[in-house]
Amino acid sequence: MSGTITKVSGPLVLAEGLADANVSDVVRVGRERLIGEILNMTGDTASIQVYEETTGLGPGAEVFSTGMPMSVELGPGMLENIYDGIQRPLPEMRAISGDCITRGTDVAALSREKKWAFTPVAKPGDQLSGGDVIGTVQETSAILHKIMVPPRLKGEIISVIGEGEYTVDEVVCTLRDDSGKEHQLTMSQRWPVRIARPYSKKFVPRRPMNSGQRIIDTLFPISKGGTAAVPGPFGSGKTVVQHQLAKWSDVDIVVYIGCGERGNEMTDVLNEFPELKDPRNGEPLMKRTVLIANTSDMPVAAREASIYTGITIAEYFRDMGYDVAVLADSTSRWAEALREMSGRLEEMPGEEGYPAYLASRLAQFYERAGVVECLGSDDRRGSVTAIGAVSPPGGDISEPVSQATMRIVKVFWALDSSLAYARHFPAINWLTSYSLYLDSLGPWYTEQFGERYMKNRERAMHILQEESELQEIVRLVGQDSLSPADRLTMETAKMIREDFLMQNAFMDEDAYSSYNKQFKLLGLVISYDELCREALSRGADMNALFAITAREKIARAKIIADDLVNEEFEKIEKEMKQQIDEAVSGGELI
Repeated sequence: MSGTITKVSGPLVLAEGLADANVSDVVRVGRERLIGEILNMTGDTASIQVYEETTGLGPGAEVFSTGMPMSVELGPGMLENIYDGIQRPLPEMRAISGDCITRGTDVAALSREKKWAFTPVAKPGDQLSGGDVIGTVQETSAILHKIMVPPRLKGEIISVIGEGEYTVDEVVCTLRDDSGKEHQLTMSQRWPVRIARPYSKKFVPRRPMNSGQRIIDTLFPISKGGTAAVPGPFGSGKTVVQHQLAKWSDVDIVVYIGCGERGNEMTDVLNEFPELKDPRNGEPLMKRTVLIANTSDMPVAAREASIYTGITIAEYFRDMGYDVAVLADSTSRWAEALREMSGRLEEMPGEEGYPAYLASRLAQFYERAGVVECLGSDDRRGSVTAIGAVSPPGGDISEPVSQATMRIVKVFWALDSSLAYARHFPAINWLTSYSLYLDSLGPWYTEQFGERYMKNRERAMHILQEESELQEIVRLVGQDSLSPADRLTMETAKMIREDFLMQNAFMDEDAYSSYNKQFKLLGLVISYDELCREALSRGADMNALFAITAREKIARAKIIADDLVNEEFEKIEKEMKQQIDEAVSGGELI
């Protein structure tokens, strides 16, 4: 089926003669066979967004419809790879066309030459349905790849290939469905990116995702299967926060989508990840990572596809029973691509020129996150956690993308440029951020650490809010006018900010903080506050309490190695109690 171009407007192409084509079909445009997708149909005229540069394309050129929707290829070989927005492997494309990738380059997403060691699990005669495991492939040293029956198939296994090494397009299994039709299954499958992959059941997220960042894990946690937004102005550290989450989160797979971001930031990821070790198994982080790069100099239309490509890959690994984190940096650039294509389609604009369907498209992305019971006869649970950076112009979160995102996500890590310029990392503002998962995660924290964990968190938040109120008084009349109790609040808040919330990403012991270390460290600060308040009531000198040497040890406690935390923190607490008692004995009883 072919048509003819009648108009070219940037990445938008109009073509007539495609009456039999459907919306969302992938097409090939022009002599160079550029990849495009049909956005809408009017009679036999199709509006097509082209995912490559359209310079030199003009009316009269042919358009060929593939009859297939925009899909991704799923199978062994995705991990450790880097794709563009429409799942073309960039290393292979570079090998073909050099540093400047030529238009129309068509490379399979999965290598057709590499052989994988396949181990069958199913056997002839088994009745299998969508999601059941046929066999396994050890894709990387960190991840066992499960070869599954495609979601919409079920039937009896006629034959299964024996253990050995095969390419992704070799038949490994033959399945006969209920109608008697035989299906030859390979190690790969295709799935339309705009359709969510099915599952058996969805659950309320009840387990936290440990990111190793204290302000996130302790104050504003996100659950596995949850949704979060990281909004902030230019230079506030959105990408750095995303990188830290990708490096240290306790998930099995990370899908990092660089959507419209600067090329040097993706270069940092490519250079850093192979060298970084996973804190859980000591393997390089790239062995559990899929990168999708659609940088700011790449065709704008492909940004729109990159988000869906990433979430579909994440759902595929979720269906194996893995916990997956999708990090989109940033959804604002994706929304800008939507706005540009909407404008070229001459659609009625919404607020600030964004299309009226902006909020629904954002919801479609974030709602694909969750904890699910996977398809298949065995009891597998997997999760997709969606975290999107938002880049509001000038840091104004009242703009449409930020507001639409806030209505959907349940965790909001608001970045503050003033904190970033003060070298406070992560630059998350504790007064404007929030997490709506605290109620569902509370029982887990209580089970692991007792009731003290949540009480310490609530007390820390209360102290930080009190400090904010007291700062208004300090600006007017100075700190000396405060009562000893209020001065203690200011000192404790400073300890929480500098000794607990601030982390040094360049120091191994501080870049990642385990839950036990976070609990013990905040416990030391809150214990100092409680002991000092009691000491003040017994007549201790305020300045003597502030000057105890144990405070310096608390400040340095965050760089203590994890295996020494229990022993060293106990020593610090014992020393702190002794020094506060000495301060009390030097004061007068009241």
